[in-house]
Amino acid sequence: MPKRATGIYKRWSRDHESYWWEIDKVVNGHRIRCSTGTSDYAEAERRLAFEVDRLRQSTVYGVSQTHTFAQAAARYVDEHHHKKALDRDITALKVFMPTVGELPLHQVHQGTLQPAIDERCKHVTNGTINRDLAVVRRVLELSARLWRDEHGLNTVPMIARLPTPHKRQPYPLTWEEQRLLFRFLPERRKAMALFAVHTGMRAGEIIAACWTWEARIDGHTVLLLPGSVTKNGRSRLVVCNRVARSMIDAQRGQSGHWIFSAPGGKPYHQLYSNSWRTARKRAAAEYPREIGGTAPWGFANVRVHDLRHTFGRRLRAAGVSEEDRKDLLGHSTQSITTEYSAAKIYSLIDAANTACDGNSRSLLRAVG
Repeated sequence: MPKRATGIYKRWSRDHESYWWEIDKVVNGHRIRCSTGTSDYAEAERRLAFEVDRLRQSTVYGVSQTHTFAQAAARYVDEHHHKKALDRDITALKVFMPTVGELPLHQVHQGTLQPAIDERCKHVTNGTINRDLAVVRRVLELSARLWRDEHGLNTVPMIARLPTPHKRQPYPLTWEEQRLLFRFLPERRKAMALFAVHTGMRAGEIIAACWTWEARIDGHTVLLLPGSVTKNGRSRLVVCNRVARSMIDAQRGQSGHWIFSAPGGKPYHQLYSNSWRTARKRAAAEYPREIGGTAPWGFANVRVHDLRHTFGRRLRAAGVSEEDRKDLLGHSTQSITTEYSAAKIYSLIDAANTACDGNSRSLLRAVG
């Protein structure tokens, strides 16, 4: 069996379902570190030989070394290995590697990216492509602003976003629509949905919620969310209005770890499930009789995330300030757990209670 070259190692995706070869090798005191972008070992060896030769040309013969997009992308991956959405970013970068991976950074622009964009348009939506391009744009920005040297990128090219005329719009629920939809949800799912619509927590935060996050402030219930579960990676505090507090109290003793657990004490994997799709289908069918008129498209296709939009819309309708809405929804850049006074937290609890309606008691009985 032929001996493998040193300096080439596997890098697995976070789900351990795929891998690619990366190069990390020191040659004559100079470090070569980059991703090959391939799972083919022979191709990775050829890339290593190419990088070694390029380094020799630069250090021995004084040939200017030009940095490629693939090198910049590899550095981005290496320096952002703690990012929760890194796998998604790697997938986006792989889309453009065959087209621009080996190009010098200054040659990566709208024109050279266009062939990959055109091919991608055949398979995914414009919104997905825009998310992919955002990662490319970020790599180029870092190359120009943080990683710049005499052979690097000096300016960031403009990369146009594709139009998204059919982008899915949020659909906040009315109180009548909420009661109709929740009637068809299984009891445990209904409890989580009611908690979502009264806290604005994201689905991933709710299914991960555990009892160790709970804290009490003068009889008020709050949850201290760690940065590992929040979208922006910052810890935040979630205040519970009277309905959300009652939902937590109703779960006590039902699980040893998670606040909302599946039968057997196991955690849920997601809120958007077959039971959710069945409930909204049945609710849409009942809409003409219960509310009147044909069910709006947004209601017939309502998402779990729309519960968060519903909470935000109700806060706004109740006159809650934009600053307080940002704090309650976790959009604030401040660390509420360390920088907000007790008086501010009490004010937020009062604001959250404005999202309760007069029928809160009947809703609580329905899920109790």
